Amino acid sequence: MRVAAGADVSGTPLSFGSGHMSHTLVKICGLSTLDALEATIDSGADMAGFVFFEKSPRHISLSTAQTLGSFAAGHIRKVALTVNADDDALDGIVAALNPDILQLHGEETPERALAVKARFGLPLIKAIGVGTAADVAAAQGFADVAELVLFDARPIPGASVPGGAGVAFDWTLLQGVTGENWMLAGGLTPENVAEALRLTAAPAVDVSSGVERARGVKDIEKIKAFVAAVRAL
Repeated sequence: MRVAAGADVSGTPLSFGSGHMSHTLVKICGLSTLDALEATIDSGADMAGFVFFEKSPRHISLSTAQTLGSFAAGHIRKVALTVNADDDALDGIVAALNPDILQLHGEETPERALAVKARFGLPLIKAIGVGTAADVAAAQGFADVAELVLFDARPIPGASVPGGAGVAFDWTLLQGVTGENWMLAGGLTPENVAEALRLTAAPAVDVSSGVERARGVKDIEKIKAFVAAVRAL
């Protein structure tokens, strides 16, 4: 992945099958029930995200993570989303979910991300909050660490959670980003994801609140509609 200025801001692409992304990757995040997870798998999504952050309405316990993780195993890539988690917390999450990917969605530095990667030997997704072009350029700091960089809307001042607010940012800020190892998130819905992809040519998209009927409650039909909207392109 490169930004318009030519700075390399990515790591080694994740290997999803052939190593070349033949279609736009879809991640459904904030899953907390078996029916929503089953719908995510059946819809043909590529990744299922599970939130481990107590302030989030999508937070799941370790026992729930075990149940969902066992159901998902072999059917879809499991992503464990954490926010500034320490090693002890990550140990418990990895043991319970057995994730394929760790997503760092807080203020983790490149050094912290590298330490997490070394400890668990898992690919990383690093979320970058975007409000300006300078935020996009900041992804360069994770060039040698994260397999995927996720561009999300910068949290509003005073927000208790760093994502999942259903807020979009100016997608045109990403028009100079190229490559296959980055993701678009923030305010995506079944109705606007096609336009978002038209403007950004993002190789992967991530949705949470955009497929919910209430905060933290997934809507099965919206999950299906979102994946279908992406696959129709």
